[in-house]
Amino acid sequence: QVQLVESGGGLVQAGGSLRLSCTASDRTFGRNSMGWFRQPPGKDREFVGNIRWISGITRYADSVKGRFTISRDNTKNTLYLQMNSLKPDDTAVYYCASSPAFTSSFDHDYNYWGQGTQVTVSS
Repeated sequence: QVQLVESGGGLVQAGGSLRLSCTASDRTFGRNSMGWFRQPPGKDREFVGNIRWISGITRYADSVKGRFTISRDNTKNTLYLQMNSLKPDDTAVYYCASSPAFTSSFDHDYNYWGQGTQVTVSS
């Protein structure tokens, strides 16, 4: 069973930055892309962005485009989410996930999930 372990969440003031990390326990599992999702309080989980693992091509939700950057380090088997210019609306539990699909914004296409990490942005 592949495990995805996230870290890096916390409390930050509006306009600040945070970087989330997600490390996979297995290098060989059938992963073609990895993504970040978030679930704001009282709302459904939503797509933040994803990255094709081999090519590094990224895709973002309009709400975070230009502020968030997804990257990966193949040698460390780790996915990152750099979040800049944070807003109170970015407050959510953030999840990383892996998918055998090359790119998808739908959570049902992701088969392994991290435990989630809380990000709180104060105004």
